[in-house]
Amino acid sequence: MKHVLTIFVLSLCMATAHAEKYSKLIDTDIAGKISLTCEQTGSWQFSTSLEKSNGKEFITIKLRCTTPQVPPKFSISFTLPQKDIYHLWHPCATTRYRFYPDWNGKSWQKSQLAVSIPLLSFFNEHNQNAFLLACDEVFHTVKTQMAIREEGCIMCCEMKYFDEPAAPMTDYMTTILLDNRNIFWSDAIQEATKWIDTTIRLTPCNIPESAFAPLYSTWYQFHQDVHAKDIEEECAIASKLGMKTIIIDDGWQTDDTNRGYGFCGDWEISTKRFPDMVAHVKKVQSMGMKYMLWYSVPFMGYYSKNFKRFKGKFLRLSDHSKAGVLDPRFPEVREFLAETYEKALKNWEIDGFKLDFIDQFTITGTDPAIAENYAGRDYKSVPEATDALMKEITARLQRIKPDILIEFRQAYMGPAIRQYGNMIRVGDCPGDLQANRIGIANLRLTSGTTAVHADMLEWNKEEYPLNVARTIISCIFGVIQYSAMLRDIPQDNQNVIRHWLTFSQEHQDALLKGQFKPYSPEAGFPVIKAENNQERIIAVYQDNMAVNVGKKDKNIYILNGTYNYYIIAEVPANLKLKTFDMYGKETSNTKLKPGIQYLPIPAGGYGLLY
Repeated sequence: MKHVLTIFVLSLCMATAHAEKYSKLIDTDIAGKISLTCEQTGSWQFSTSLEKSNGKEFITIKLRCTTPQVPPKFSISFTLPQKDIYHLWHPCATTRYRFYPDWNGKSWQKSQLAVSIPLLSFFNEHNQNAFLLACDEVFHTVKTQMAIREEGCIMCCEMKYFDEPAAPMTDYMTTILLDNRNIFWSDAIQEATKWIDTTIRLTPCNIPESAFAPLYSTWYQFHQDVHAKDIEEECAIASKLGMKTIIIDDGWQTDDTNRGYGFCGDWEISTKRFPDMVAHVKKVQSMGMKYMLWYSVPFMGYYSKNFKRFKGKFLRLSDHSKAGVLDPRFPEVREFLAETYEKALKNWEIDGFKLDFIDQFTITGTDPAIAENYAGRDYKSVPEATDALMKEITARLQRIKPDILIEFRQAYMGPAIRQYGNMIRVGDCPGDLQANRIGIANLRLTSGTTAVHADMLEWNKEEYPLNVARTIISCIFGVIQYSAMLRDIPQDNQNVIRHWLTFSQEHQDALLKGQFKPYSPEAGFPVIKAENNQERIIAVYQDNMAVNVGKKDKNIYILNGTYNYYIIAEVPANLKLKTFDMYGKETSNTKLKPGIQYLPIPAGGYGLLY
């Protein structure tokens, strides 16, 4: 049953240069008195409402103005006692996120259309939710912080709206969610993410099954030095190992290998590297692999033929990257980009795109459109224009190929991004298996049904097979991408890859689409569980962790991502245990009695309880 308390407040003020300050206190059960503050209201009127439902509270703030104007900066703030709150989580963490004191300014988290989502979670030592704060603003910038006041251990929270340039409008509304229910911490996050999806009524992009297939990427081992012959040789090995897709990253469009983006923008094949693109694509596809190409969406390189064509249609220029960032508010910019991908799909008959750097569609400093009175632009808002661009790209590609694959990567993630793509990958973390595991878990909590991918796995060619296995197990709850030079990998390591690729595909539904439950983010997720109706899969990453395997209601798999040749587990009943090593070879078959005990599961291998 819902209880609705509505507080209507109208701030009627003259549209003068000295507009008065507006402030309002909103009484909540969860966070006490929340202060809504606007230093310069201008002609804007504010109204607020508070709704209570199922142990959660929702604060809605509405702004209205009679003529289009830039919305005023405003914020909400409140304090909470730090009582049984010892850990903090946010969507883009790659390591433990610590509490900061309120005086040093390091605790701010930023979100917008293509960066993160506005959500902070606080929990206790028992993995139970203590306090969650979220809002449904996924287009415009929101800056959020929860910092500790040293005097008395007080948590100080603030959310800032329109702290960065925004376009004129007449109406604005945002809703803020507060949740302190005593439930598992990640359940609260997944509920909040689903609430954002539902509230803003965004439709996720179609997700074909191929989005969940393991793939090979050229980036880490080749960087820009990619050639058709090398790729075909690698795909011949990759396909036999069980990989189903390849992403050709940066380099296919240039002869340059100096990194940077100076040659982006024309998007013409380097004929030195790819003398016959159509034949090359078909050859790779004949091996049973789908073919995807990388594009840096906003960048127009200084050395491209198109750079002069788009003079005056940039958000900014960067001498460091040797490229300009296109302004999507120009219709000809949006048409150029959409047409570029459409032509590539038709001409080369590829299967998908890796669309990179859309988080660069932002304004830093003064909006260049203001001095030009938005001349030539059919949008005033960059987020709205970016949204229109990406929707147009997706629609046009899907009309040609309904099962088109489109990949984005962290930190552009969240509800809005899911409209435009069906694969979201962890941000670059080469060689860092823990950061990869953390990134996968964070994306799984915030990406709904969209396919979550690991950052590409790589390792030194002399690496031990056990560490190859541990690296794969660390990423097993995401779609695994590989970016190691397969021709240089010893046979033992290839056998490890082949086994775990097979395992990940056989158990794909539970691993990638099942109920997802990660534990203790403050410790780097030492245990992660996922299950469907048929099986429960538990991965252990920290030595000497005692795990509860759950009810005896389905097959239970325990993956050993540690260095130990055992796992400590609490077994609920008389069960049988089969164990397998890192190559998938059976190593033991024993009977277990109820209780806490050492299970002889080899490091890099797994056990089946049944």
